[in-house]
Amino acid sequence: MKAVVCNRPGELVSVSSSAPVPEKGYSILKIRRVGICGTDIHAFEGTQPYFTYPRILGHELAGEWVDGDKPDGWEAGTKYTVLPYWNCGNCIACRRRKPNCCVRMQVCGVHIDGGMREFLSVPTRMLIPGTGLSLDELALVEPLAIGAHSVRRADIESGEFVLVIGAGPIGLGIMQLCRLAGAQVIAMDVNDKRLAFCREKLGIEHTLNPSAADASETLKTITRGDMPTAVFDATGNLHAINGGLAYLAHGGRYILVGLQNAEFSFSHPEFHKRETTLMSSRNALKADFDYVISSIREKSLDVNVLITHRLAFGDLERQFNRIVTSDELVVKGMIEVGEPMTKFMVL
Repeated sequence: MKAVVCNRPGELVSVSSSAPVPEKGYSILKIRRVGICGTDIHAFEGTQPYFTYPRILGHELAGEWVDGDKPDGWEAGTKYTVLPYWNCGNCIACRRRKPNCCVRMQVCGVHIDGGMREFLSVPTRMLIPGTGLSLDELALVEPLAIGAHSVRRADIESGEFVLVIGAGPIGLGIMQLCRLAGAQVIAMDVNDKRLAFCREKLGIEHTLNPSAADASETLKTITRGDMPTAVFDATGNLHAINGGLAYLAHGGRYILVGLQNAEFSFSHPEFHKRETTLMSSRNALKADFDYVISSIREKSLDVNVLITHRLAFGDLERQFNRIVTSDELVVKGMIEVGEPMTKFMVL
């Protein structure tokens, strides 16, 4: 079996390894698509928290069941995505129905080896069928579910102004899902190409580059003096996180979705006078996956527009480095792995 391993920051190599053997409670998935996530890129760069090397990356997955315990309702030909946050089921978070922040969380592709390989052993309970969705759409369910979880956490209401800082894949998903909730979305980024993508591909009316305009004054104009009542940070950039509070309306919510290695800080008086609600949003729940899948089926979410680059698994080492260092606008790179298989084979 072929796998691609990140041995250390900046080094991605192709290796041969044994194919997984079916175990009780597990399924063998033939991987067909792997979306390249910011987590993968940060791991390659050496800036990803909770990370150790060497590691097989990849947790935005789509594939075919080929062996092991069959999922409930299994049917031949059904394609699956993976809920990649493998929780213990016993800790305080799991007992309180928050498995997305399990104390002993094992995220596929972060804490344990992920899906940049031909076959992956997955707890059968973590397989989610995607009947009616393409392989590309299935692989994009996970990053959109992260957006769906953050929007649900923030309890976004119809008509309110929402600022999303960071127009990468997660931020773009948050924008789409806020709009589904009826919000008026404002996109902020320092990359004009990403802001153009927001306008031209997603139809976001209000875009803002804080390095080219007075952000606070522009936001006041857009919101008729009120400022956004919800601000999402999807950058994971310390400067952006520390500055985001200044854009929030009094009584608003500040939601940190992006992840940073360092400590963040902002003025306590500014935080206090707004009676700010500060929250983080980590991973997603099965309910978020189900919502995204139903939204894609109903055509209320167009996810294919996010795919800007395709990579061949057989040439991934070279192509991955090109994606990371490219001056092009890379929104979502999609890795294509092999052809459909009718049965599991040990390679």
